[in-house]
Order: sequence, then C-alpha cells, then structure tokens
Amino acid sequence: MPTFLDHTDRARAMWLTCLASAFRTCLACTIVALTTLYGPQSLQRQVAFPAFSYVTVLLIAPDATLGHTLCGFWLGLYATAQTIGLAVLSLWLIGPARLSTSTTALVVGLAAFVVALPEFTHLVTKRIALGQIVIMYVIAYINGGHTDAIMHPVHVAASTAIGVLACVLALVIPFPRLASREVKQNSELLAKNASERLKIFVKAFCAEDSTSALASISQANSMASTATKLFQTIKSHQESMKWERVPLKLFSRHGYVNPGNRLQGLEIPFRGMEMALTCIPSFPVMVVNGELNKDALLRLVEQHMSLNLSPPCDSITVPESKAENVSFLQTLQTIPNIHQDLPPIFFLFCINLLQGKLSSRSSILPEKLLVHQNEGAINSSKQNGLYFTIWSNLSTKVSGKRLIAAFKCALSLGLAVFFGLKYSKDDGYWAGLPVAISLASTREATFKVSNVKVQGTVLGTVYGILGWFLFQRFMSMRLLSLIPWFIFTSFLQRSRMYGQAGGISAVIGAVLVLGRTNFGPPSEFAIARITETFIGLSCSIIVDLLLQPTRASVLSKVQLSRTLGTLQECINSVSLQPGRANLKENQKRLKMHIEELGKLIGEAEAEPNFWFLPFHSACYGKLLGSFSKMMDLLVLSAHAAGFLEQNFQRFEASWKDIGHAVDCDLESFKKMVDSLITFFKEVTSIKLLSVLDQKSDIAHEKSDIAHDLELGKSRAPNMFGVCSSEDEETDKIISSYLQHSREVVEKIDAKSEELKSQMVLCLSGLGFCMSSLIRETREIEEGIKELVQWENPSSHISLYEISCKLYDLKK
Repeated sequence: MPTFLDHTDRARAMWLTCLASAFRTCLACTIVALTTLYGPQSLQRQVAFPAFSYVTVLLIAPDATLGHTLCGFWLGLYATAQTIGLAVLSLWLIGPARLSTSTTALVVGLAAFVVALPEFTHLVTKRIALGQIVIMYVIAYINGGHTDAIMHPVHVAASTAIGVLACVLALVIPFPRLASREVKQNSELLAKNASERLKIFVKAFCAEDSTSALASISQANSMASTATKLFQTIKSHQESMKWERVPLKLFSRHGYVNPGNRLQGLEIPFRGMEMALTCIPSFPVMVVNGELNKDALLRLVEQHMSLNLSPPCDSITVPESKAENVSFLQTLQTIPNIHQDLPPIFFLFCINLLQGKLSSRSSILPEKLLVHQNEGAINSSKQNGLYFTIWSNLSTKVSGKRLIAAFKCALSLGLAVFFGLKYSKDDGYWAGLPVAISLASTREATFKVSNVKVQGTVLGTVYGILGWFLFQRFMSMRLLSLIPWFIFTSFLQRSRMYGQAGGISAVIGAVLVLGRTNFGPPSEFAIARITETFIGLSCSIIVDLLLQPTRASVLSKVQLSRTLGTLQECINSVSLQPGRANLKENQKRLKMHIEELGKLIGEAEAEPNFWFLPFHSACYGKLLGSFSKMMDLLVLSAHAAGFLEQNFQRFEASWKDIGHAVDCDLESFKKMVDSLITFFKEVTSIKLLSVLDQKSDIAHEKSDIAHDLELGKSRAPNMFGVCSSEDEETDKIISSYLQHSREVVEKIDAKSEELKSQMVLCLSGLGFCMSSLIRETREIEEGIKELVQWENPSSHISLYEISCKLYDLKK
C-alpha cells in the first residue's frame, strides 16, 4: 500500500483544507455581523464602519493559523497606531468642513506615502492602514462639518479592532488551528514521500529493461510534484510558527521545531538520482565491471534508509546501515574510461550523499533553510520582541526604489479617491478601498490581477444580490447563505484562473451586500460599488504603466543575462583548492536570480500582447529548466569537490601533484563553459540584429584583417566554441579528467578500501557533473538561438556569424 498521497488523498486533503478555511472565515464574519447588528447600541455607535470590519477579517482570516492570527492582531494594532494620531491631528488642523475633492485626494496621497515608505513594515499592516486612511478622510469629506475630528478616527479604529478580535476568536473556537501541527503533519507526509521516492529510484536503477525504468521515473516525478506542494505548505506556515513559539512553550518544550527544514536538503540528491537515471543509455545497469550487488542496494534502501520523524524533537532519522549492506559500495575501486559510464556511479554517489558518508553530519543538509519570504513576510533580521520593531522603520535608510514604490502607491490611491468622488460623492471611498487593500510589495501582472479583481467583485456582488432577493426579510438566512459562497471562494483562491486576489474580491463583494443593513437598495449599491471599483483599479493600472513602463517580457531578458553572469561566477568558483565560501555565496545568488527569472516569466506570460511581440514562454521555460538543473549540479559538485579537497590536503607531495592535474582538467572545463556563457550574455544583450549588422559592417570596413571568402577563411577565430564539435571537445576534457582520476585512485593504499571507494564515487560524481553541465550549456545555446530567431523572424540566425560580428566590434 503506497504511503504517499495519491489523487484521492490529494482531493480529500484539498476539501478538508478549503472547508476548514471557509469555516474559520465564516465564523469570523458571523461574529462581526452579530456584534454590529445585534450588539449593544453603545457598541454599534462605536463600530460605525462594519464594512471595514469585514474587510479586516478577509485580510487576515483566510487560510490563517493561530500564529498568523496573533500576528494579524498586532499588525492591526500597529496599523491603527500609524494612522489614528496623524488623522486626528490633520482633521483638527484642516477641519472636515473645509475638505474638498482635491484636498481629500491630496491628504490621502500624502498619508499613503508615509505608510508605504518604510521597507520592513508588514504588508498586511500597510493594507489595513491604507484602508483606514481612505475611510477616515473620504468619509470625513462626505459628512463635512458633521464629522468629529477626534471621534471619527476612533470609530474607524474600533471597526478595525472588531474585525481583528473576530479573527482571533474564530481561530480558537472550537480549538486552535496550529501552524506547528500543520508543519508536523506535512513533514511526516514529506518524509514518507521521500522514502517512497528513494525506493522507486532504486527500483528504476535495478530495472531489467528501459520500459520498467521509465515507468518508475514517471511515478517518482508525480511524487516530486506532491513533495513540492508539501514544501510550499511548510514554508507558508514558518512565520506563523514564530508567533506560536511563546504560547506553545507553555505546554510543550519542543513546540517550535520545524522538521521541514532538514527534509529540504534531501531534494537535491533526489534530483541528482533522476538526472543519473535519465542519462543511463541502457538497462540493466552495469557499473564498471559489473561489480554492483543490486540485492544489497535494495536491502539497504528498504531496511536501513527509511526516513522517519522521531519524537520528541521531530528530527529526521536515517538509521545506520549495517556493514554487510554497505560493503558493496567498497567494491567500487575503478574509475570508468568514458563519461557514458558515469551515470550509474553518480546515482550511487547521490545514495551515499543521502547517507551522509562523504563528509560531516551537516554536509548533506543545509545549515539553515533559506526561505525567501513571500509577499507580506516579515524580515526576520530586522525583528526583535514581537517580531517587528517600529523603530527599525524610522531608522531605515530610504532608497530610491522605496521612494518610487511609495510614490506609486500614493499617486494610485490619490487618483482613485479623486475620480471616485468626482463620479459619486456618497460612494467615492469604494474607488480607493480596493486599491488600498490590494497593495503589492513586488511587481505583479497588473492587467491580469486587476482583471480578476473586477471579475471577483462582480461575481460576489451578484451572488449577494441574489441572496438578498431570496432572503431579504431574514437576516439569519442571509448570513447562512454566505457559507456555500465561502466554501466556493476557498477553492477559487487556489485556482490558477482567479488566485487569491480574485477569490478575496469575490468574498468581499458578497459579504458587503449580505452582511449589512441600511445601505439602500442592493442593486443600486452593487452598481455603484462595481463602477467605483473599476475607477480605482483603472487608476492603479494607469499609474503602473506610467511609473513601471518596462514590460516583464523585457525584464525577463535582462534577468536572463544577469542569471547567466551569476551562473558563470558559480562555475568559475568550483575548484579543488580551498576557498569554497565563494561558491556558497555565488550559489545563493544564483538561486535568487533563478527565482526572480521564474517570477518575471510568470508575469510576462500573463501580460496582454497588445501591439508587442508575443512572449516566447516555451523557450524561457526551457532555459529556466536548464538553469535549475545546473544549479543542482553545482551543489552536488560542491559536495564532491569538498570531499576531494579535504583528502588531497592530507596527501604527500606526489598526491598533491596528481590532485593538481585533476584541478587543471577542471580549469579546462571551466574555461570552455565560461567562453560559451560569455557569448550567451553578449547575445542576450543585443536588442536587434540589424543594429549589430550595421556596427559590424562599419567595424569590418575599418579593419585591416584580410577576409578571403573564396578560400573560406573566417575573419574571426572560433573564440566562443559555438560551432566546434561538442562531442569531441567534451570527450577530450572528460577523458583527460578520468585518466588523471584513475591515477589518483591507483595511488591510494590498497588497505584503504573505504577511502578508495569514496574517492571513486566523488571523482566520478564530479566528472558526471562536469559532463552534465556541458550538456546543459549546449541546451542553453539552443534556447538562446531559438530566442534570437523568435525576436528576428526575418533573419537566418547563425550563432557563429553573430560571434564573428561581436569579435569585429571588440577589435
């Protein structure tokens, strides 16, 4: 019986998650409704803006855990502290009666600029604060002289507090939903998933024919996608776990442990096994001289390498393997003669890496999981006490990037309020509120996000009108009719079509119609709100186009060039000499660049083409896949190089000479790949080939170098290696490396069988990484050629001719 999630289990888990989220959100909205509709009159007078209470709930409650809600509670207080003092002072100085449409828009824009400027303020704080700003100033303008400059901001603060408290109550009734429990459950599933994948990989390795091997690889790929989703779930709960740390310590000493951090380190060896299996030319597998004991390998995996979470500290345990089960690895005493024989040994290298036999206990796992915070995550390096420090925002150096982002937010909100009030004074705040609560911390696909927000608003509002029509005399039934809508929108938020932005807009649209009274006929309210929402989002789109004119498709090409540069630095950092800290830093930078490239590709895919050239997403997807593979190969090669470096330093002078010869082969490999990547960077920086042709012709005319076409001589040497025989060049480098590696192994004392087998695994593993990196570099070459051809459809693309023209320009 499989221990990983099959399709039925995934569907069941999805339903349970969505139902739990819908229940908590619905409960929080019900608490707000009961408080604002049936609470004491004195409380109802203080909570004068129940619509914003619902908005606050929907900014915090969906998919929330206890830690997330506790965080949201303090973020709501922080947002209120940011805005209420300034609002009281400004309204007292200006006077609500003297506010005009222009003055209101200006004050809203200035206040929004102050809120959006600090870099390390949580995104939820900014959204709540901006929403409060819109409500305080626009309602003050609408009510004019009837507005109390002091009590009006207090009413807004009370409305926010009701929403925040409702979220806290909803998350503890009937029992709290703990992020630590979610992480532990997902980590257990992840550990089972990893154990099953390991067994399947070994089964594929031991297969008797390619058909069986391919079937196992396909099964493992399906499980890998499940593992990715589990990792994402664990990551999403890490911030919440920090907020649960203090409460859980009262009940459990180990409440904060996150086993998902250690499981993250197993993914790269798994991906290495997959690469090895896909490169094996034929099955059954023969390792060197057929010395592999497959039965021992199967026993090792089934009996001694199952991953479990062991209480009480939820650590990852990999039981020690018995000597008889690992002795088969010590029979590997020979380096292959050709690089086609390297994949099987590289597979065993990854198995050994999982066992942690190559270096210290921390070698196979990262010291700390580097989590790039999602939108709205708190920068932990800037946090103290309650995980955010108000004073850190005041001392933060303001960068030009932050000024532009704050100005864009202020201008969007100011224009939305201005035009919203011009269209309808009574409903003008509905133009600014969607802009305020949908503030994004990074670039996003503006048109797509705005489109799904409008669609979600329309869907929710129409549902609300239908519910009002059916149950207009029964408030309780109107509230109950929200339950199926909450469930539906929970799935909507996880859909690719609408996402979180569209799902939350749909929830707000329905709640504001069904959860309120005394706002006039719902059909008029619906039309007014949809129109105002359209006005606000249109202003946001226009500002984005004005202040963010560069399309994501253009930025993707720029980021492609940056990623190539960082990849080049990473490859040049691989060495058998001391100083691998450089490699680690470069690998971190490469990971960040690859993630940024992936985000820009996703944004570019969602952009409308208009009159621009369509974005070649398939080509960029292939390039992104090659970059990801090369990043994994660099991490694995760093493990192998680290082991070799440690052992070469212990050898005598003769050993160092041999190690130097291997390092020279590594330098030849780096020189070859470096020249290719240098060329790719230059090609991706070219905007139009026609411009390059003109510059090249001028440079060629001024050149004194003869170019005899009849003799077939090129005016430039093949400096980039673009058109050379890749097989011959690769064979030459790898064959030399394997020859020197065999000399190293032959010098090892015959009594040191374990050391010799480890050296064979590491030298062969490094050789496979080199060969695979060259192969992926050639894949990038094909991708670059396809991309240039796509951008220049009327030209015949020859990378060799482009290299000649670039050479002419350099002379």
